[in-house]
Formats: sequence, structure tokens, C-alpha cells
Amino acid sequence: MKLTHLLIHLGLALLIAAPVTADEVSEQLFVDACSGCHQLGGVGQPALAPPLVDPALWAGLGEQAPDYLVGVIVGGLTGKITVAGQDYIGLAMPPQDWMTDEEIAAVAANVLNDLNGLDLTATPELIAAIRPAHPSHQDLRAIRKEALQ
Repeated sequence: MKLTHLLIHLGLALLIAAPVTADEVSEQLFVDACSGCHQLGGVGQPALAPPLVDPALWAGLGEQAPDYLVGVIVGGLTGKITVAGQDYIGLAMPPQDWMTDEEIAAVAANVLNDLNGLDLTATPELIAAIRPAHPSHQDLRAIRKEALQ
């Protein structure tokens, strides 16, 4: 009898539970895949991972921000970059190409929209197009450097 009541209450709880929003999914994917290095809120970690909240970079990239971000997520990034006067030397972000196109789109939405307040989108179609021939690490650093000039 007690098991029956428990199952009924569990079933009711599941029925009235709030649905998970797209924002919650993108935030959880960011937490799971990115925050270990880039920290919660994308604030970065000195000498390890640069902040993803970087107004100068995103403004400089403009409409190309989704392409750049997808390139970094899919292909990773190594080498030296500078963010807000802090050098990140020997940077070694591994590719996150194990994620589906939809998961990458969700992470990109978190970085672009939630963390940086941009109204830009990395669609699964864009990701599918970039994935097989993503930019090289050297190309990504050059894109970044040009955006910041």
C-alpha cells in the first residue's frame, strides 16, 4: 500500500514539474562542458582559460561571432591569446566536437546571448557546415587578432 501511494505521489510530482526551458538546457550544457575551465558565468581562470565575457572581442567579430565561436568549440584552440591585458600562453582548449550540433548551438547561445547579451545565433545548420572544415587554430587566432584591432 505504501509503495502505491509513493508511486502516485511521484507520478503527480512529475506531471506538475515545470518543463525545462531552452535557456536552462544551454546553461547546463555550458556548466557541464565549459565551466570547468572558463568558470561559472564565463569569467575565465587566470593562466588557464580566458574569460568568455569579452565585449571587445564580440564587438569586433560582429556578425561573424557565431562562426568564430563554433570554430573554437568544434576545433579547439591552442597558442597564445591576450584578453584584457592578460596573456594566455600555451592555451590548449580541446575540441568539443563530441557534442551534437544542437548541443553546440545551445552552448553558443549561452555564450553569445546569456553571457554577452548579443542577439546572434549559431544554428545547427551553421555548425553542420563548419564542422567538417573548421578553421585552423592559426586561422582562429588571426580572426581574433583582426577583430581586436
